[in-house]
This record gives sequence, C-alpha cells and structure tokens, in this order.
Amino acid sequence: MKRFIIIFFVITTIWSCNDYLDVVPDNLAKIENAFSLRNTAENYLFTCYSWMPNQGSFTNNPGFLSADEMWTVPTNNSPGIIMARGLQNVVSPLFNYWDGGQGGSSLYEGIRDCNIFLENVGKVPDILESERNRWIAEVKFLKAYYHFWLMRAYGPIPIIKENLPISATTEEVRVTRDSVDDVVDYIISLLDEASSFLPLVIENPTSEAGRITKPVALSLKAYVYTVAASPLFNGNGQYSNMLSEQGQPLINQAFSVEKWQLAATACKEAIDASHSAGLSLYEFTPGISQFSISDTIKTQMSIRNSVAERWNSEAIWSNPNSLMNQAILTPRSWDPSRSHPGVSGGYAPPLKIVEIFYSENGVPIEEDTTYDYVNRYDLKTAGENDKFNIKKGYTTATLNFNRENRFYATLGFDGGVWYGQGRLDDNNPWHIFGKSGQAAAISVITAYSTTGYWPKKLINYNNVIENNSYSSTWYPWPVFRLADLYLLYAESENEANGPSAEVYEFINKVRERAGLEKVEDAWPLYSNVPDKHLNQNGLRDIIQQERMIELALEGQRYWDLKRWKRAHIELSKPITGWDVFQESEAGYYQETIIFEPVFRLRDYLWPISENSLLRNDRLIQNTGW
Repeated sequence: MKRFIIIFFVITTIWSCNDYLDVVPDNLAKIENAFSLRNTAENYLFTCYSWMPNQGSFTNNPGFLSADEMWTVPTNNSPGIIMARGLQNVVSPLFNYWDGGQGGSSLYEGIRDCNIFLENVGKVPDILESERNRWIAEVKFLKAYYHFWLMRAYGPIPIIKENLPISATTEEVRVTRDSVDDVVDYIISLLDEASSFLPLVIENPTSEAGRITKPVALSLKAYVYTVAASPLFNGNGQYSNMLSEQGQPLINQAFSVEKWQLAATACKEAIDASHSAGLSLYEFTPGISQFSISDTIKTQMSIRNSVAERWNSEAIWSNPNSLMNQAILTPRSWDPSRSHPGVSGGYAPPLKIVEIFYSENGVPIEEDTTYDYVNRYDLKTAGENDKFNIKKGYTTATLNFNRENRFYATLGFDGGVWYGQGRLDDNNPWHIFGKSGQAAAISVITAYSTTGYWPKKLINYNNVIENNSYSSTWYPWPVFRLADLYLLYAESENEANGPSAEVYEFINKVRERAGLEKVEDAWPLYSNVPDKHLNQNGLRDIIQQERMIELALEGQRYWDLKRWKRAHIELSKPITGWDVFQESEAGYYQETIIFEPVFRLRDYLWPISENSLLRNDRLIQNTGW
C-alpha cells in the first residue's frame, strides 16, 4: 500500500495551533474537490491511514525504550529513554499523541481527517457502492484505533464523533473528557459497524497488503475489551478523584468480572475469524538451500519468523508504513577485519528480560527443580549437546545454557549461535563474540550492546553483512499476530472463569510451537510449585509470563505491565547487563547496573499538555500531574 501524506490543498486548512480538536475547516470548496473523483478520494483514504503510530520505530513507539525490555547507549536521548528516566512532563509531553510532538503524531488530527472522509465519501461519483462501503468501514476502524491508542495512553478522553462546523460557538468547542467506559462503548460501536463490510482476507496483496480486514477489526475489539477489563481501568481506586463535570467517576471504581467475559467472547470471535481467513501459528519450512537444518533450528526459526517474515501465516495485521530499522539492532561484526558500515547493534535486552525465559523444561528458571538458579552467573563451557545454541568449546554464562527455544530464537549473546548471515547450514553457523576486543564488542561509544545481548528475533535471518554494506530484508511491523490473540483469550477466560481446559488449550498452542510440554504436564514434573496452574492466581502468573516471553522485544510489555498495574514495580527495577568492557570471561560475566529507571504511580496515565489545558479549562489533568 502506498503511503500518502495529506494532499496539498487540504494541508493548510485542516489544523492550526489555535483550533481545538474537531472544527471543520472553512475552505469547504477545496475539501469537496478531494471527493470529486475516485482517485482523489482514495488518496484521502490513505491520508486517514497515514496517522497510524509507527510501531516499528524505536523513536516513535513508546513500548520499546520506555519499558525495560531494551536499553541503549548513553548518548541516546530518544523520547522513550527520557521517559524511562522519569522525565515525562506537562510542558512538552513525551509521545504527545494528543497534540503531536516529541515522538507522537496528533491522533486528534487523524480523527478529524477520518470524520472529514466519512462526511464526504458519499459524494464520490465514480465508485461502486461495495467499494464505498469498504472504505467507510476502513475509516471507521481507523477512527476506533486512534481513539483506542489515546485511551490506552491517557485514560478518559474526549470522544469526537463528528466535526463541528466552523460556526460552532466557543462553548461548543470546549469539549470535556468522556469516561473510559463510554470511550470503550463508542470504539466497540465503530468496530461493530465496520466489521460486516470488511473483507475476510485481502484478495490483492500486491496493492492492498496492510489494509483492514474483518479479523483485524475483531482483533482490535478483543484488545479494547481486554484493556478495559484489566486492573488499570476496572475498579481502580487510584483515580477516584477524576470526576466528570456531573461528579461521576471517569474511571469506574467497582470491579466487574463481566468485563472479562466480554473480553473472552471478543477474543474467541477474533480467533475464529482469523482461522476462517486461513491464519495459523507460523511454522518454518526450510528452503532447498537449507540442506542441513536440525529440528532445534526449525523450531527457533518458527519463532523468529513469526515476527520478521513479511506477510507470514500468523500476521493478522502488519503495517507496511512501519518498518524496523534492522541495521541498528544487528551486532557490528562477526569478523573484526570488516568495516560493516551502517550496522551498530546499539539496542540491547537487559538481564531481567534474559531471565524471564523458561528453562528447557518450560517453567521459570527460579522454579525449576533441575536448574542451578543460584549459580546461573557462573561460567560454563559448551559441549556437543549445546552446539545448536552455543559454540562448542566456548565458555559463557551458565544462564545461557539449558533454556527454552524462545530464548535462543529471541536473543543473541556472546558465544551464541546466529542462524543466517548467509549460512543456512546449521553445521556451520555464525556465532557472536562480544567481549572487549572481539568482533561484536564495543568499538565506538555510540554503537554497542550495553548488556551483552542482542535482539535476534527482530532481525530477518536472510540479512547479510558484507565487507562494505549490509543487505536487509524488510518486513512490515506485525501490529496483531495470532499468538498474541491466543494468550489474550487464555488470560480473559482465566479472569472470567478460572482455570479450564479451554485456557490450557490456547496457552499450550503457543508452547507447542516453541517445543515445550503442556502447562498441566510441565509444572507437576519440574516446578517447585507443582500445583501453580490449578488456581486462578497461579495461572494468571503463568499466562502473564507466557506473554512476556512470547511477545518479548515487540513493544507489548510496556502496555501489559501498565494494564496489569505492575509497571510501578517492574519498571523501577535496575537495568543490568554484563560488564561488556571486559576481555576475560571472569570479568565480562559480572552483573553490572547500567541504569535505574523511574516509574511513578502518576506515569500510568500520561499528562495532557499545559497548552491544551489553557486552551480549554473544561479539561482536567490526569492524577499526579
């Protein structure tokens, strides 16, 4: 799908810093010109798409660096790093999706464009009604998506159902914040209206890949209901002082289990639609050039490619306008004699993320009765049985041994196997060497792994570093994928009804792809809490850790920790890694504090800018700001 920025004759009329949210531009003749032909109207449709947040960007996606699943070099001052330092503010808010700025685009501008489109698309003369209905459904989805993104960040927000005329009074323009429950109801109504007019699948991927389908709309519905049912918005007494002008809570104060039931129903509906569209968990099929590949590598490639393989069978919705810059993630070198321009490897998972992954037995390493958790930072040398994950004869941390396949599929590390880089025979793979003086170690202060780990999962295995270049296989960012939806369903079902065969089934689908035993088998066999999966609280912990593992490094952790109300605990723990400036194994494999992030209770909801509050005194600020 082509990316269209707002066409030139609309750009000057849509927004100015003195207008507020939802006023129609007064130059109506030019707006009408945009809908006088099918082609110009289609351009405006793509304009509505163009406001989608860039989730493949480390600068624009708050889910990456604002959380704790990735850290970077000290010279990096992107909005996420500044937020993690506790420097969110009301004067110039970071990731300002309300007004626009500091890594965020103004989604209220996007909503305004959607409203303009919906008000005028009926005037387009040379178009089939079926196509018009599809366009309307797509824009209703986008309008719902932008409201959802704002709600997830700010909580109660003004609902903008339609644009006001230019003749609107000052009082009419001074909108107020609607309750989270009202926002959810409105978003759901838009999605319900859109779903029946959207195609089940994209029939012409060459020109339409990335456009909205029915499974996409139903997946967003599942997300919206799940977020609304989660502790942040479901009976959260922290926001008892946030009241409407009528004195009603903007965030409900009474927990409702029925919200979890709505979420479970929506998740199952989205799963069924995805299955009907032919979607399934991705499984790697080696090409004819991959003449020797073990079952271990096949499993790991199924995990890696569920993200980095474009348009794969698991991708419910991928955004072709949102591409990951893989060069900034790739280790600088496998060969110190090469220059490798453009490759920096400057984004690194911390040790806390490394330790989230299960042991090879499919249970947390601190629970596994066979895993030497106390001595996990000791040194160990790889043997024959480790060769598909660690270079035989290489000494590395015990922490890197005997872990599940998702660990090795997601993370690169000193001594670790890196399948790809032009080598598709797993008897002769590439390896990472990260200690000081070695090929992938620090060479300049602006380009190195601060922790000693690299985000392998986000890098396509077909990429190749040459002497003077880096060839990269692009992929659109997967906004929704099926494994995510399976785990959302398991979570919602457990919260609504407790442990059940249905809950286990959908967790186990994800675990089976990773080569792990079923939950109900693994815990009794290997965990020191063998009955953990049999009660709602224990199974909640298991499901949450499954999400942290399966979706690691995809920017979901930040939003999940917030909706679970665990962010003030987890995102205030130190960022640690190995001492990457050391040459010896004994010196390198020492846990080192890199940074101590700050997440306060007020950070659960982002602040509205002071400028917006001054322009409209009927708005109220979020608690703590």
